[in-house]
Amino acid sequence: MGLGVLLLDLISPFMEAVAPVIPGEIFPYFFTMELFQRALLAAALVTIVAGILGTYLLIQHLALIGDGLAHVSFGGVAVGIVLGATSPLWYALVFSITAAILIHEMQSREMLTGDASIAIFLTGMLALGLVFLRLGGGGITPDIEGYLFGNLLLIDESSLDMITTICILSIIVISFLRTSLLAVTIDPVAARIQGLPVRSIGLLFSITTAAVVVSMVQVVGTLLVTALLVTPAATAQLVGRSFRQCLIWSQVFGLSSVLLGLYLSSELDTGSGAMIALVAAAIFAVVAISQVIIRGILQPTDNLN
Repeated sequence: MGLGVLLLDLISPFMEAVAPVIPGEIFPYFFTMELFQRALLAAALVTIVAGILGTYLLIQHLALIGDGLAHVSFGGVAVGIVLGATSPLWYALVFSITAAILIHEMQSREMLTGDASIAIFLTGMLALGLVFLRLGGGGITPDIEGYLFGNLLLIDESSLDMITTICILSIIVISFLRTSLLAVTIDPVAARIQGLPVRSIGLLFSITTAAVVVSMVQVVGTLLVTALLVTPAATAQLVGRSFRQCLIWSQVFGLSSVLLGLYLSSELDTGSGAMIALVAAAIFAVVAISQVIIRGILQPTDNLN
């Protein structure tokens, strides 16, 4: 029994207890049926970790690295499927971590800028995956579409164990590095002067980000990873007045996007990943517009003489 199954067994009674008060005709099944319980637990775990990582990534102006690593992971998934792997996500994990290390090293050695290296790996690995699928004879099947756009029904017990393990380890790593990571994120030069191992911290953070991106693939799909990795954190920056507040608000907006997205997708029979991404974007739009209106009301009008 893996960590995911163990955690599900612990919280399953609570989920079943709140099921009667959950609105909708289909959405309550996410709290009663094991298949949907796995999906809900996995979505909640990746959202929590994604909110934390996204806050750090936005400060470093690396919002696109999640999108790039997600496309790389699709290449790994495609290779794994063609080779007949039982769990293609392991191939995706290897591909994504390798790409993260190479991107970090090229940026550290000033061989390429971060955006350029991300773009190269994004297009190259996506193309590799598509070529492998064509040569393997399968093409874009419904299972492949699930990895592209997210399919919570693909999350079996082994996938849940993998996602849970990655999320828990990522939280442990970030908690251990939180002070040093924040210093490196805000001012790497000053952090290096203070004796912090900037390169090692950055490399470990890149590997952690790559692993978390892979854990998100089945929830929102490789094409929509930034919906959970960036959008809630960006929304949090609009209302947060400190780094701590941004972390808290990213959790609020992220979990709200997932719960509302799952509710709407189940009741309207739409793709879960697309609906989660749409809800996250809608929340950002509402908060941004509200901020503009509130500032317009509260800001005193300049008197022109």
